[in-house]
Amino acid sequence: MNSLTTKPLQANSPLSSEANHAAELAAYNGILTIDLDAIVANWRKLEKTAVPAECAAVIKANAYGCGTEPVAKALAGAGCKTFFVATLDEARAARAAAPDAAIYVLDGFFQNTGEFYATINCRPVIGELNELAEWDLFCRRSGWSGGAAIHIDTGMNRLGLTVQEAEGLIPRINAGDHGITLVMSHLVAAEQLNNPVNARQLGAFREIASRFTGVPASLANSSGIFLGSPFVFDLVRPGAALYGVNPTPEADNPMQPVVDLKARIVQVRNVERGDTVGYGGTWTARRPTRLAVVASGYADGYFRAASANDGTRGAEVVVAGMRCPVAGRISMDLIAVDITELPPKAARRGHMVTLIGEGITVDELAYHFGTIGYEVLTSLGRRYARVYKSGGAVAATVTLATN
Repeated sequence: MNSLTTKPLQANSPLSSEANHAAELAAYNGILTIDLDAIVANWRKLEKTAVPAECAAVIKANAYGCGTEPVAKALAGAGCKTFFVATLDEARAARAAAPDAAIYVLDGFFQNTGEFYATINCRPVIGELNELAEWDLFCRRSGWSGGAAIHIDTGMNRLGLTVQEAEGLIPRINAGDHGITLVMSHLVAAEQLNNPVNARQLGAFREIASRFTGVPASLANSSGIFLGSPFVFDLVRPGAALYGVNPTPEADNPMQPVVDLKARIVQVRNVERGDTVGYGGTWTARRPTRLAVVASGYADGYFRAASANDGTRGAEVVVAGMRCPVAGRISMDLIAVDITELPPKAARRGHMVTLIGEGITVDELAYHFGTIGYEVLTSLGRRYARVYKSGGAVAATVTLATN
């Protein structure tokens, strides 16, 4: 069975000098650089936009592929006091990085997991009455009083108590000592400014949340923050926007880019006019063509959907400062790129090309992948070396596959 081992290069490591840092990374065919300062800047912008609400941070799915512990540590250092994760395992990683923060687990409470919640000191987001009963039973038997959130479904039809079920909790709230630390719901189409479902959800949530007297309320995700002050309530829960995904796709992206992805050229080769490239022979050279074969593919999160064929242009990568098109099908480990327009010696074996960055955004790549930026980020492969930038310093977390 494979597992992951991480080896961070600390500032006092003999490998932390620029030369040794480059030597360490030379063993890797792909380098994913995460700008922690940009994540913090994005959080601060969202916090300012949501004033006077508290701005939390969603760091589930390994902080959208960017690394739970370094991201949580950076945001906690910037003043973020509340984090949301999906699972208990993610909560454990978040707690190690943010020992004083409130941590909510979105997937909720299961039987026989109470001791884990108590040990980690995290809170379940409860979206079902049986789940609430199990949580209450654990709290009574153990004496644990760490608190929980109540998730109310206002239209997503995914998780959450119905509004009618939530109304049944009002006597409990009025009685006090109820153990509920947050009431929340989730927007269906917040990225669509004029979608009428936003107003319907807002009205439904505002009415029920107002009856949870003294309990903080939360509705807005990344895009919801930009729907205006009625949506922000007491706490907002940005996720993808922290990592550079555009929360306002109908307008320019207000977020700073966070990730830069580079992969190494493993071969430069020439093909003749009429030759095909890649599996299936679906892309045909229309002229004598020079190709750079790049060490990344769908096993690394660069989706096959971004392939090119004789009738469809695929994604582009940046080679020696110039955008160059993908040629043929993307395979598991390799991408062929047409570099014919480059000067003859501009790209060589061992050089790096840019898959994300230098103007190629996560959202642009998502378009070519036929998906959303969330999936692009959370699919970034295990074989990349992770490099974190913060305060002008660079540290690498080298990820190794071991048996």
